Parts: sequence; C-alpha cells; structure tokens
Amino acid sequence: MKTKTFLHTAIAGLMAALPLSMSAQQMPVVQTKYTADPAPMLHNDTIFLYTSHDEDNAEGFLMKNWLLYTTTDMKNWQDRGIVAGLENFEWYKGNNGAWAIQVVERNGKFYLYAPIHGHGIGVLVADSPYGPFKDPLGKPLVWQKEHWEDIDPTVFIDDDGQAYMYWGNPNLYMVKLNEDMISYSGEIVKHPKIEDYQEGPWMYKRGKYYYLAFASTCCPEGIGYAMSKKPTGPWQYKGHIMNHTERTRGNHPGIIDYKGKSYVFGQNSDLLKLDMPEYKERRSVSFAEMHYNQDGSIQEVPYWTDNTVEQVEWLDPYLLNEAEKMHWGFGLKTVAKNPWSRNERWNQWVTGIDDGEYIMVSGVDFGDGAKQLAVNVRASLFGGIIEVRLDDVDGEKVAEVIVPCTKLKQEELRAYVSSSAKGVHDLYFVFKGGKRQQRNLMDFDSWQFFK
Repeated sequence: MKTKTFLHTAIAGLMAALPLSMSAQQMPVVQTKYTADPAPMLHNDTIFLYTSHDEDNAEGFLMKNWLLYTTTDMKNWQDRGIVAGLENFEWYKGNNGAWAIQVVERNGKFYLYAPIHGHGIGVLVADSPYGPFKDPLGKPLVWQKEHWEDIDPTVFIDDDGQAYMYWGNPNLYMVKLNEDMISYSGEIVKHPKIEDYQEGPWMYKRGKYYYLAFASTCCPEGIGYAMSKKPTGPWQYKGHIMNHTERTRGNHPGIIDYKGKSYVFGQNSDLLKLDMPEYKERRSVSFAEMHYNQDGSIQEVPYWTDNTVEQVEWLDPYLLNEAEKMHWGFGLKTVAKNPWSRNERWNQWVTGIDDGEYIMVSGVDFGDGAKQLAVNVRASLFGGIIEVRLDDVDGEKVAEVIVPCTKLKQEELRAYVSSSAKGVHDLYFVFKGGKRQQRNLMDFDSWQFFK
C-alpha cells in the first residue's frame, strides 16, 4: 500500500492507542490494499464484498483487477485475493480501466459485470463466487461507441425472474437481461435525469419499492437515492443516504441486508489520509448501518467514521483462522500464497511485517479458556517474535511465539497460553523484531487456539 517508513509504525501505534470506542469507529474495511467501488453479495450466509483496486502508486485512476473480501460477523474481513482482471477480457488490450463491478448469482453460476472504460461493459462467469471467472462472449455485452458513458453496471433480478442492468455517467441507461444473463432483449433505454445523479447506480428491491442508490453529483460526491414502484421507473429522487462532504472526494454505494440489519457501503480517502494530506486516487471501502422509515424512505447516514457497527457473531479461535482475516492491519500487505492453485487460489500470506505492527481480530470468544496456540509462519532471515495480547496492542500478553529463520519454508510453531485467555476479547498479534532485523520479519499464514 505504501513505502514503508518508521512513520507507518508510529501511525499504527497511534491507532492502537485510541480508546476502544474510537477504534470501534468505522475506519475502512481493508487496510492492506486500496479498495473502491464496493459491491456486496450475500451467498451461503456470508457476505462477499467485491471491490475495484487502486494501485499503491496511483496518482489518478490506475486500476487493473478486482478483489474479494468475505465476512460473517461484519467486523473481521478475510482477504480472498484477486478474482478477475483486465486480462480476463482478451478483446481489451489496455492495462488500465478496471472500474466498478457487480457480481450476481443465478442458477448456480456467478456473473461479474465490469466496465472497461471506453470499451463498453463486459461480463464474466464462474461456477464459484471465488472464481475463476471466464469471458463467455469474447466481446462487450453493451458498448455504445458514440460516447464513454458505459460504466458502473448494477444488475438486479426481480421476483418474477426478469433481470435488469442499469449503468452510466452522467446519464442513466437500462436494458432487460435474458435468463442466460449474458444477452439482452429490446433496446437500451436512456432514463430521464434524476436529480443529483452522477454515476455508480445500485439497484435493489425492499418490500413493494424499488431503489436506485447512486453517487451524487461531484465534487465532492455523496450518496443519493431514488424510489419507484416499478423496476423500469419512473424514478423519484428522495434525497441523500449520505450527504456531500468535504471529508471525502468520491463515493460509490453498495447496499445489502444481512442478519436482520441493513448496510450501506461506500468509499473514502480515510486510509490515504493516515499517510499524506494531499489527494490521490487511492481510495478505501467503508460501510455503516442504514435505517428505513415507515414509508420506505431512508434515514440519512452520518459520515463513515461517525458510525459504529456491531459485531453480529463472535469469532471462534478454535477453528483454523487465516491470518488475512482481520479487523485492522494498517501497514501490512497480503499476497497470494499460491495463485495457480484451483482449490485455494484465494489463500493469502500476510507479509510486509515490520517491528511494532500488528493484526487486530475483533470479538474472539475463548469460552472457558485456551491452553495452546499454533501459528503457521515462515521467515527468510532472522525472524522475530509474535506477542499475543488481549484488547489492546499493549494489553495483557497471553502468549509469545518466537519465530526463527525457517529458510522460507512454512512451519507450525506452538506456544502455551495463559489462563487469562477466556471469554470474549479483541485479539492482537503484535510483531517484534530485534537489533539485526526490524523490517520484513516474517510471513504469517494462519493461527489456531486449542483447549
């Protein structure tokens, strides 16, 4: 995400030192990469959050692939790596333009709709939400060559089985998709201008109403929305889900219901601002709980960091947990462990680990108590130490794992756990180096406690 300096360690320590009420505020979901254009999807009681990806060195838009994160508790998000990229569209020869996508499921297959800026909207299909995704058409699904407005597709399947795709900046377009989800019937419809509409539509239905959320007029953008009694409109502008604010430059909505609550996702520059005051196109996804009024209208949501989101279930430490499943890990990176694996292509290493950095895992339920911890790691030089602490980066230390040089071979290392590791706590893996090595201490794969 950034060039490592001692400043990053200092920032990480500052964040850890914040009171729990502060650290519980809605900072960006992902800290190991820059993410934008959130597209949540519910599958098998798990939220799959697809995002676009701003490159670490982006000044303007520099976007080559799409990422995936999952959660079941709304606090800890697991990095699932790159699910698709521009190279999946062989008919596109550029190396930039992987803008906002959406993935929907139908008849056991998963369809990824992607704008290839200046070359229309393409579609990919996979048998799994993790991919691999393939291009069934070998050409754009939609391409209005007379302009560059074909961006930001949103796809919705109505109760009667009819699917719709909306998209466009600054104008709003719609087609009816066929059941195969890779073709459409009828003409492309250009909708009348919706007040404050800019781009990034997100269509869904709740009760008897259809909703179209969108990024509202730039700059800065907010999140606006319109309602209709029909999936084809007409759309009535209803106001803001999140108002325009100078605290961020852009926004892009994704909305989903999960375990009895409604959530709105968007984007901001809050992670970038931990590094620098100037603006670059290096955005981060955040989300907040959202509430409806009795008439179906939406209550305005405060800015992301002015919200708190409750954890909806505790994390089980006695299962094998991937290190890339975390609530906070500023300064760290993730890389694919084996990008060529078909069954575990989503698996990641946590890497770029420097002295003083840490992984925070929210809401871990130790029950009656843990007795032993196993970690899977590798180190190429001197290694380091993993301190396991409760509730704070400087909280009670309940275990310590000494990581030697493993010659880059993955090893399982074990440590005894103190009796304090019982009940529900936030869990911190704090990394320490020595005089001979303070940066790139190790790569961290997974962890598991034992009773």
